[in-house]
Amino acid sequence: MTGNHFVLGVDLDGVCGDHTEAFRRVVAAERGVTPESLGPQITWDFTEWGLSEEEFYAIHRRGVLEHRMFRHMPVLAGAAEVLWRLSDAGVWLRLITHRLYANWGHAVAVADTVAWLDENNIPYRDLCFLGNKPQVEADAYLDDAPHNLEALTRAGNTVIVFDQPYNRGVEGLRARGWAEVERLVEQLMLGAGKPVQGHLDGIDDPTARLGQRLPGAHRHRGAG
Repeated sequence: MTGNHFVLGVDLDGVCGDHTEAFRRVVAAERGVTPESLGPQITWDFTEWGLSEEEFYAIHRRGVLEHRMFRHMPVLAGAAEVLWRLSDAGVWLRLITHRLYANWGHAVAVADTVAWLDENNIPYRDLCFLGNKPQVEADAYLDDAPHNLEALTRAGNTVIVFDQPYNRGVEGLRARGWAEVERLVEQLMLGAGKPVQGHLDGIDDPTARLGQRLPGAHRHRGAG
């Protein structure tokens, strides 16, 4: 039960994790070129790298199952720190990701996702694997994919656009980095009449909490 918490639906790829860099490494390895030879991602479907739709899905599938890109994806700066502070402030963190599109690869995708979240100290209360995000109840959503943002907005949801080059045409609240995410979420909480709780005292680095637990202790990912 979420009680009086403010529920924030948070996307992973392109929001918490650097999907572009992870996929860049995969494409470079598959083509036998350097990652630096692949320019910045400008379009959602990577057409600037010369990928057809069929080629994208084939390489991405190998990226997940063979290169284990979900396990080794770089984390975006500030994601863990801000998510811990929002959890302390009373936010119920509901991670929502559509990673189960590789047939017969679900076990790898789920296991690598959970391991990545642990290794990068990302807190959460719920972890949802699904494509149709408007089906998940949340007070606000944080996403980068243009089609998700538009579908969520059409369904009447409050949406924060996590700024990326491929979503610049999407209107609405926009966060250019995690510091702006924190500010916007706290404003939305206050606007919804939800109390913003103070941060926990005596913890300089909230992302170190998991490492401070005793070996074998149960990991309850969301504080507060």
